Amino acid sequence: MKTLTWLPRWMWLIIWFIGQIISSSWAVLKDLATPGLDAEPGIARVRTDCRTDAEVTMLSAMITITPGTLTLGTHIDDDGNRWIYVHSLYDGDPEAVAEGSLDMQNHILAAMRREGYDSRLVDQTQRHQQGGAAA
Repeated sequence: MKTLTWLPRWMWLIIWFIGQIISSSWAVLKDLATPGLDAEPGIARVRTDCRTDAEVTMLSAMITITPGTLTLGTHIDDDGNRWIYVHSLYDGDPEAVAEGSLDMQNHILAAMRREGYDSRLVDQTQRHQQGGAAA
């Protein structure tokens, strides 16, 4: 049954991502066009649920393509956990950076995995570390 929903999940990811691009582009444009600066930059190290290099690559690319965010790097620790380092122009709090990154991850994994991905079945609390802190 999940295989039958694979194409619609990909289409939903594309529609959702276009919305993210529009929303973040508007935030950056508004910040550039108005006096003052709304930016509160932050960096977080975020543990992902990605199992393959393709999943990490897709997540990193989509974060980087989104205006105001940038993937600084990735890392696989000794336990096999995959981490990404994310810079955000508008989420100064590492928890907020992680929350946005995990939301994107959840949409990507739901589309990429034929069996789907349900983030409600995974504990996504305490998934970040400030800056480049070691695990």
